[in-house]
Amino acid sequence: MRVAAVGAGVSGLTATKCCLEEGLEPTGFEQSRDIGGLWHYTEHVEAGRPSLCPSVISNTSKEMSVFPDFPYPEDFPVFLPDAQLLDYLWHYTERFGLQKHIKFGTTVVSIRKHPDFATTGQWDVVTETDGKQTSHVFDAVMVCSGNFSKPSLPPHGFPGIEKFQGQYFHSRRYKHPDVFQGKRVLVVGKGNSGVDIAVEASRVAAKSPSALRSRFVREPVLNDDLPSYILTGRITIKPGVKEFKDNSVVFHNCPEEEPIDNRRLLHRL
Repeated sequence: MRVAAVGAGVSGLTATKCCLEEGLEPTGFEQSRDIGGLWHYTEHVEAGRPSLCPSVISNTSKEMSVFPDFPYPEDFPVFLPDAQLLDYLWHYTERFGLQKHIKFGTTVVSIRKHPDFATTGQWDVVTETDGKQTSHVFDAVMVCSGNFSKPSLPPHGFPGIEKFQGQYFHSRRYKHPDVFQGKRVLVVGKGNSGVDIAVEASRVAAKSPSALRSRFVREPVLNDDLPSYILTGRITIKPGVKEFKDNSVVFHNCPEEEPIDNRRLLHRL
């Protein structure tokens, strides 16, 4: 039985391994040149691929994210930087011989039911490598491409944003805090990405308020510097954004306008 696995991130690798264990014939298709998916860091944002910043650390412990048949090295920290997590995935790939079953630099263009799907259950899969398209027939398809490749930017969630004269962008585009040097920065979002970037921005920004939509932060782990930065005023917690103006923002339950130069939208709003 031939099986297509779309993606070579965490899900794609484990799916390929499970197929091999069951005596199936998996073929993985990965559009990048490396395994890892989200955890494969690139300096530049690439269309159709997830993106993270070099300082990111996993927000689930190694005890909760380890593969049951492949333990982490004992000297690895509880929460892993992306480089160590990618290293772990590479060792996993080598240990179970997965790399030879994956076609890198290959994009899946389409997946459709085969003309005789009703009797065979087969799928037509078209892939593209270096501009050349190839057709395949598989008995099953597993889509393991993840859901972090597109930013979540609600078009009506921020009244007045079309009038705002400063720079604003999604956390997907964030790589280094130097883009905030000396600026008044607003970070919108309370998740791990929002907290991490607010902490980094506050070290170089002239001012760094952080707007939260909900009252409490509910995350498995948070940046160690957040409490002290709030206590010392480096990060100011604000309620949700009510409205944007040319060079300022109005928060709910706050009559004053807050001047800002740079606005940052985070993907977990």
